Amino acid sequence: MADHGRAAKLADSVKEIVAKRLERGLRDPRLGFVTITDVRMTGDLQHASIFYTVYGTDEERADSALALKAATGLLRTEVGRNIHARVTPSLEFIPDAIPENAAHVEELLRAANERDAAARELAAQAAYAGDPDPYVQPKPRDEE
Repeated sequence: MADHGRAAKLADSVKEIVAKRLERGLRDPRLGFVTITDVRMTGDLQHASIFYTVYGTDEERADSALALKAATGLLRTEVGRNIHARVTPSLEFIPDAIPENAAHVEELLRAANERDAAARELAAQAAYAGDPDPYVQPKPRDEE
């Protein structure tokens, strides 16, 4: 049975180790400004999926992906030296879709605000279809 607490701790350790190693730099000029956003471990602690983002253009993202793929062995060695586990996990670098998702959410919010403004404008110009007060009012009694 998998120990989810241990997997989470190991994922945090792997994230910290890889981030520090990338901060110190690799000898690959293709590597851009990479940020490690998340690490997820399998239940048996033998595989780590490392999510990252790259600040820059699509070309810089592609170059950084190639640089990370080339440096996977070096980074796995670094992880193996710094963790206390029986097996050093294999590493897989996955580009995180946070910037694209954020841009999509921004677009959806902008469209919703435009629809809300149009609905408010229509509501301000609206008039009642019938009487302004559709409820039956009691007839006033003549005071005797």
